[in-house]
Parts: sequence; C-alpha cells; structure tokens
Amino acid sequence: MGAGHAHKLYRHGPSPVHALPAHCKIAAVFCFVLVVVSTPREAVWAFGLYALLIAAAAGAARIPAGFLLKRLLIEVPFVAFALLMPFVAEGPRVAVLGMSLSESGLWGAWNILAKGTLGVAASVLLAATTELRALLLGLQRLRMPPLLVQIASFMIRYGDVITDEMRRMRIARLSRGFEARGVRHWGVLAKSAGALFIRSYERGERVHLAMVSRGYTGTMPQVGEAAATRAQWTGAAALPLAALAVCLLGWTL
Repeated sequence: MGAGHAHKLYRHGPSPVHALPAHCKIAAVFCFVLVVVSTPREAVWAFGLYALLIAAAAGAARIPAGFLLKRLLIEVPFVAFALLMPFVAEGPRVAVLGMSLSESGLWGAWNILAKGTLGVAASVLLAATTELRALLLGLQRLRMPPLLVQIASFMIRYGDVITDEMRRMRIARLSRGFEARGVRHWGVLAKSAGALFIRSYERGERVHLAMVSRGYTGTMPQVGEAAATRAQWTGAAALPLAALAVCLLGWTL
C-alpha cells in the first residue's frame, strides 16, 4: 500500500470533501447507509431529502451530476429485479395504468430502488473523492482485520496486473490474424484463459518469494497517518447526522 494507485471512479479535486481523512469518510458513508436502510419505506418524502443531502455532498466535492449518474448504472440489474416484484409478488392487487399489480410488490420495489440507489450514490461519492490507497489505509485505521486489508490490497493490484496481461494476449492474437467469431474459436480462448491462469499463478509465487526474502511474515508494515481533527470528524458527520434527523422525522410523522 505504499504506492499511489488511481482508479477510474476517482476524480481528483481540491474540494473540502477530498481533503477529509479516508476513515472519516468511510465511517460517515457507513452510518448514512444504516440510517437510510432504517427509514420506513412509507416515508417517501424522506428519501427525497436524502437525495438532496447526497446532491449537496456532491456539490461540496465538486463532482458533476453527469459523473455521478453515469456511475449509478452499476445498479441496473437490481433495478430490473425490483421492476419485476409488482408482477410476481402476492397479496392485494391494485390497478396501475391498466395493469393489475401487487400492492406489497410495489412497496417492495420502491424500497429496493430508493434505498439501493441512495446507497450506491453514497458509495460512488466516496470512491470519487478517495484514492484506493487511502481507502485501504482508512479501513486499516478503523481496525478492520489486517488480513482482509491485505487481501483487498493484493486483489486490487493483481486485478490490474491480470487486466494488462489479458490486453497483451489479445494484442498478440490480433497481430497473428485471430479474431473470435463463433463457437469454433472457443478452444483458442479457453487455451488463452489457461495460459493466463498459469502466468498469474507463477507471478504470484514470485512476488510471494520476493516478499518473504525481504522479511514478510504474514503482516504488512503499519503505515502511519495523521489522526483526524475534531473539525474533520464534525465535517464528515454532517451527512449522517442530517440523515438521522430526517429518519427520526420519518418514524414520528
């Protein structure tokens, strides 16, 4: 975790949100999601206020709306599942646009869409304002099990290594005139996948031996990070505290 590591979700900027310590932002997003999930689904107005809070946080982070909305497309499979619920759920039926839909299914679909979208938006905002290295260090500072932090760190780095290896193998196939056009080419692709697995496994062994030769004993060295100030914790807590106030109103009104 010593080297910088950029990712496509990250958007560099000098905003106050970018400047917050990673562990503060992780804790804030986690608490925000817990509050959103705890909100009764019947309080429709509350989810609109949550969306405004996310929009305000995105504005403070100087994240364009288009950037955020484009990354929300990752939840499309869950949206498709939610749209099926009014048709397959049981219970009392209601007529909507000439269709007989389940009332409980409609509420369930709304519950998934509203809470899922807000959770994904908060996660995308966290990723857009925090580098991967900082996220890992933040999880480490929040006392996440060190083994899980190591696994996440290696997964991120080897994901890029394997992706680059796949790209080189694809270029090598194209340079030899190969282009997959049907089932009869699956054999070549399967051999390429096997070769990729072997190369990745061998590279992993070499990296492990190199780490052991440098004194690795199963734990990564702790990388120091300045403790967050009270002002930084207060700034990070603004989002979940505002959401908590909305949630309490949702349960009382």
